[in-house]
Amino acid sequence: MKKIQLSEHFSYQKLFRFTLPSIAMMIFTSIYGVVDGLFVSNFVGKTPFAAINFIMPFLQILGTLGFMFGTGGSALIAKTLGEAKELFSLFIYVTVVCGIVIAIIGILCIRPIASVLGAEGEMLENCIIYGRWVLLALPFFMLQFEFQSFFATAEKPQLGLFVTVASGVMNMILDALFMKIFAWGLVGAAAATAISQSAGAILALVYFIRPNTSLLQLTGTKFDGNALLKASINGSSELMSSISMSLVSMLYNLQLMKYAGESGVAAYGVLMYVGMIFFSAFIGYSVGTAPVIGFHYGAGNHAELKSLLRKSFVVIGGFSVCMFAASEFLAMPLAKIFVGYDGELLNLTLRGFRIFSFSFLLAGVPIFGSSFFTALSNGLISALISFLRTLVFQVAAVLIFPMFLAIDGIWISISAAEFMAVLITICFLFKMRDKYHY
Repeated sequence: MKKIQLSEHFSYQKLFRFTLPSIAMMIFTSIYGVVDGLFVSNFVGKTPFAAINFIMPFLQILGTLGFMFGTGGSALIAKTLGEAKELFSLFIYVTVVCGIVIAIIGILCIRPIASVLGAEGEMLENCIIYGRWVLLALPFFMLQFEFQSFFATAEKPQLGLFVTVASGVMNMILDALFMKIFAWGLVGAAAATAISQSAGAILALVYFIRPNTSLLQLTGTKFDGNALLKASINGSSELMSSISMSLVSMLYNLQLMKYAGESGVAAYGVLMYVGMIFFSAFIGYSVGTAPVIGFHYGAGNHAELKSLLRKSFVVIGGFSVCMFAASEFLAMPLAKIFVGYDGELLNLTLRGFRIFSFSFLLAGVPIFGSSFFTALSNGLISALISFLRTLVFQVAAVLIFPMFLAIDGIWISISAAEFMAVLITICFLFKMRDKYHY
């Protein structure tokens, strides 16, 4: 099959072919946490399962730097392909150094941080065990985030898909081996995740270190503070989005501990696992289209830019309806898979699931809108959309709604925040349409 180039006109068929690997990459990456949670819940117990959900937002925050350099750097590279290899190498090397430093700090500080977040007793110890093991692989985790964007920019999304699927399958196999057969418990779950994340990043590194047929290769480079600053600003929305989502998850956990205890945290974990997979489809599509949008914007192809925006909203609308229908249909079987061993927890999870699923109808618009402005090198608007969606609206909703609706207010607040984010995204798209000619 002929390779699709960034300069081509993108029909719906080409758009699907080009973005499908990125979508699949993001989905398989999200499966890491899902598989860990599934095995821990069923083979270790409710408290360790709640502990993973409690500490995971903190671990996600530490890994988001790679996502920032990946998305921000991809947009920069797509506009300046003449310096692609040098810029690519710079971003990778800086990510490795930052990953090592952040991992060391995280390992040393995880106990007081988990304690401040509200973990106590057995849950606190479980948070520390899982967190320290996963932090050992943090540099590789960050690189995996980064390579998800760079494979699309290198016009090798299929190879990126292969690497991600391979590491995802490895994670599933190791989870079963370490927890079910070796009975290593929480340590087994963390080790499986760390090993599989490392393997995925190493496979990508090996490809880019060797001479290859893509646009990118790891080479010698020089420090370019200006390029790092541009990439950081351009990718700041994705960084802000990831950090905000993690901070909000911490707040949700605190509210759930208040209104429902460990069972509430465990139920929220199930919702977030399913949400991670579904939201990953939106994120993957946005990552996949970003280099295409960046290229045509840089080339001044306004007609193609307009076409890409129109087609993208049609695709996202279709995704949204399918996800909502699937979530409503699969609510009971998915809840049973995770927490079927506890009747009270199952009922709590199922009710939350029914309400939470409405967010799938809304989330795709602001996720794509933020990525769209990143690809146009407008990091400010992109960051504003992400900041409002993942932090301001979410925090306001989760603090206000439970005051009137108790735990149901926590589930409703997610969709309410997404609705506000849709409105603000539409406002920005209309406001900037004349400037970017889309």
